[in-house]
Order: sequence, then C-alpha cells, then structure tokens
Amino acid sequence: MAAPTLSHIILTGALIAVIFTVQVFYFYVVDNISDEMLKRELRELTDYVADTIGNLYLLLNATNTNPPLEKSLKLPMDIGGSFYSLEILRDAGNNALTVKGAIQRKSWLNVTSWLPRGLQVDTSRTQVIGYSGTTAVAGCRREASIIYVWIAYKG
Repeated sequence: MAAPTLSHIILTGALIAVIFTVQVFYFYVVDNISDEMLKRELRELTDYVADTIGNLYLLLNATNTNPPLEKSLKLPMDIGGSFYSLEILRDAGNNALTVKGAIQRKSWLNVTSWLPRGLQVDTSRTQVIGYSGTTAVAGCRREASIIYVWIAYKG
C-alpha cells in the first residue's frame, strides 16, 4: 500500500517540476525571439536612414549647384512597443562613420549601418532622433569640396 502512494507523490512532484522548468525555458526562448525581432526591425530602420543619406550624397554629387538637400524620414513611433534612438556616429576627425540605432530600455540591443566614406557630420545641425511625433529629416550640403550630412528634427 505504501509503494503506490510513494510513487504517486514522486510522479506528482516530478510533473510539477517539469511544468515549472518548461515555463522558465519558454520565457527565455520567447525573450530571445523578441530581442532578435527588435534587432532586425532596428537594422531595417538604420539601413533606411543610411541609404537615404547615401542617396542624398549621390544626388548632390550629380549636380553642380550647392543647395542643401533634405529628405523627410518616415520613422515609426516605436519598434515592437519599445522606444528607440538614431544618431550618426563620427570619428575624432568629424568623419561620418555609421548610423547607430539603439533600443532605449535595452542599451545592449543596438545596430549600426555604414555610411559612404568621405562625409563629414554637420555638428551644428545633427541630433539624436527617435520616438517623436515631430518630422525627422536627413540632410546633405556641400561647402567647397567637403560634404556635410546630418539627421535632425525638422524645424
């Protein structure tokens, strides 16, 4: 009589342990999938901004005039329910390197997209942009032989 009761208690305890273990692994897998999707959406956004800046650069090089070119960026309010920020990273010589995107609550979740070589960052105009109802623009202008780029809120 004691053997069936003891085996029943052991199996019930094992079943409860399996249920909690599966739950922990399930949440871990779901969190990893969510982070990967956020990273892919953020990559798409930084590629879009970097491609827009690259296209403005090519358009400016194709003309002989020197007006500053600006293009409105169609940015989402959030990515997967998380707020984000975009900025142009530069080196010590003010050369534009990449467009960096980062998720606000998860600073380790960031991506970069490369910009064409030879561009300078217009430090007087460029801003960190992201979740806002304000229209953001990417811009490009030429001064002598130097081409400056920026991203900022339209204002």
